[in-house]
Amino acid sequence: MAGRGRVSMQEHMAIDVSPGPIRPIRLISHYFPHFYPTAEPALRPPDPRPPVTPIRSALQPQLDPEPEGDSDDSTALGTLEFTLLFDTDNSTLHCTAHRAKDLKPPASGSMDTFVKANLLPGASKASQLRTRTVRGTRGPVWEETLTYHGFTLQDARRKTLRLCVCEDPWLRRRRRAPPLGELRVPLRKLVPNRARSFNVCLERRRLTKRPKSLDTARGMSLYEQEVEAELASEERGRVLLSLCYSSQRGGLLVGVLRCAHLAPMDANGYSDPFVRLFLHPNAGRKSKYKTSVRKKTLNPEFNEEFFYAGPREELAQKTLLVSVWDYDLGTADDFIGGVQLSSWAGGERQQHWRECLGHSDRRLELWHPLDGAPLQLSD
Repeated sequence: MAGRGRVSMQEHMAIDVSPGPIRPIRLISHYFPHFYPTAEPALRPPDPRPPVTPIRSALQPQLDPEPEGDSDDSTALGTLEFTLLFDTDNSTLHCTAHRAKDLKPPASGSMDTFVKANLLPGASKASQLRTRTVRGTRGPVWEETLTYHGFTLQDARRKTLRLCVCEDPWLRRRRRAPPLGELRVPLRKLVPNRARSFNVCLERRRLTKRPKSLDTARGMSLYEQEVEAELASEERGRVLLSLCYSSQRGGLLVGVLRCAHLAPMDANGYSDPFVRLFLHPNAGRKSKYKTSVRKKTLNPEFNEEFFYAGPREELAQKTLLVSVWDYDLGTADDFIGGVQLSSWAGGERQQHWRECLGHSDRRLELWHPLDGAPLQLSD
């Protein structure tokens, strides 16, 4: 250092003190390994000096080719092929799950998957259908059709079908693990009685912010899964009834065929439904009937028929009350919903009743939405 001035500490930290001409340090982390591993190195001109190998931490992460968060790469979760058909003649919606491709393996490593379908808005349990499980592949093939009964034009105008590709519930480690991917199809886009095929990229589960009115509970999370039961309080389900006035037997045949999308009344998310019939007034004759109970279902099938004797003119002055109940052993049964058919009822309920009594030996089937309020009649 003879013949040279004293070098301050600041200058010592800012220059290369190795023998030779004084040069700026190319990268300070070459000498001090405490750096941010995710920081991008600054661009610099080429240096004729041989590069010095930097000291790197052994815990430096590698770039993940499949990012964990949302990505612009819409195919990161895979694709789902399916077909939808709205059959207006039978009031059914058919969803055929064909196959999935390039599914992203979950954290558990299991590739045992099935497709779950829900109609939104509505109670998720009431409209939940699923395929069988296909095991051990990122490209499962189901070729299975899920059918929604009681699906009407009004449903098609306002409902959305959500399809989720999920891990097998018996094998996944987390009880409420999110689906591998999901997608949503507004059903208003369907053309009645015409099948439409889809090949859609799966998306991550959508989250939405809770309304402020729900954030008052202490410790409540601000975010949750989107509320599927937005209008569930208004929807109690529907019942498919057949009416036929028999001229040979001289009375009305009432068929209770099935119910669909019933509101769950039990803690397990299901109900044990049965249907009661009451013809009012019907003094001195058999006026009350009850179907058998179907256990643990929200879409029961009954196919039971009951008979009320009397001429058509007399029946036209009466009211048929149909109510759906959840059977509870040892306690009072829970009311799920009901519908009232008569000559002074409104809309399709009146039309169904009058058209039946206006024609003999003609069976008419029609789906009726259930009212949530118990039906009451004055004497």
